[in-house]
Amino acid sequence: MNRKDDHIQGALTQSHTTNDFDRVRFVHDALSAVNVQDVDLKSGMAGKTFPLPFYINAMTGGSDKARELNAKLSKLAAHFDIPMALGSISAAIRDKRWEDSFTVVRDHNPKGFVMANLGAEVSPEKAKKAVELICADALQIHLNNVQEIVMPEGDRDFSMHESNISALCRTLDVPIIVKEVGFGLSGETIKKLLTLGVGVIDVAGRGGTNFSKIENARRKRRLDYFDDFGLSTVESLLETSASAEMEILASGGVRDAMDILKAIRLGASMVGMSGFFLKLVHEHPLETAVERVEDLIDELKGIMAVLGAKSLAALKDKPVVLDGRLLDYIEQRSLKHPSGRP
Repeated sequence: MNRKDDHIQGALTQSHTTNDFDRVRFVHDALSAVNVQDVDLKSGMAGKTFPLPFYINAMTGGSDKARELNAKLSKLAAHFDIPMALGSISAAIRDKRWEDSFTVVRDHNPKGFVMANLGAEVSPEKAKKAVELICADALQIHLNNVQEIVMPEGDRDFSMHESNISALCRTLDVPIIVKEVGFGLSGETIKKLLTLGVGVIDVAGRGGTNFSKIENARRKRRLDYFDDFGLSTVESLLETSASAEMEILASGGVRDAMDILKAIRLGASMVGMSGFFLKLVHEHPLETAVERVEDLIDELKGIMAVLGAKSLAALKDKPVVLDGRLLDYIEQRSLKHPSGRP
């Protein structure tokens, strides 16, 4: 089986009933005075405004199955005018045979906001080729050192990642979005990325698709200690509180409408979902997938009305409880222990 198909199958078989989003609760406002029809879900990413606060995050490409899934995902993205990120385009750069597993997105979503995706080892020349291949509006650079170490055939040299990211920020004409792949970003890493010229990050924390488990399933000798490694999405969002200059996106374990709004309340401007959309288009025809996303939108508006928030900006002022303690958004770092972690 193609390694990319291994990743798809691994992601489809994982389930996540609980994660750190369950540590966060909104404080109920029994006298909220908002009409659901007045709720505005507009949000933004990389200087663009979108009608909804979520996007289809990076998943796949580089196989026949990936081509089929990307076609369905792009149709869904076009229908709702939401951003979509592709999986790593390195497969197409190495082998032109797989180019159409990525370019198929533009066949079905020619005017949509599409993000290319590559690893931090990439040169500016290869990055430009990837952007040009799909006429990308932005480039995601994924940080996946843990996955690479667990991956039997993975990279082992990460020494040039910082200089590469800095070069990409200086030379590319599209926004650079740096993201993890499910192990989160610490405050220290976020500050370092800021010095490299990065203006947008996706914290992509633990709690959703676990690439350590996916790669461990492909190993003869498992490295199980990485299966519970890293920061959760909630912990990573708390780490961003001292990075006002950075635009924050959130992904990793986002299961439903409530998780989306919790992530936004904790500092994200938009929320990425991979597993949710992957399972949706894999298990259902497009018509059913559209209906489920419409249900998700209705749920978002209903929760916002209950919270008394007509907009996402208003949502950020709503009180929340973290681990049973009231979280003051301005002073949230005071809830952490001395190491800086929740």
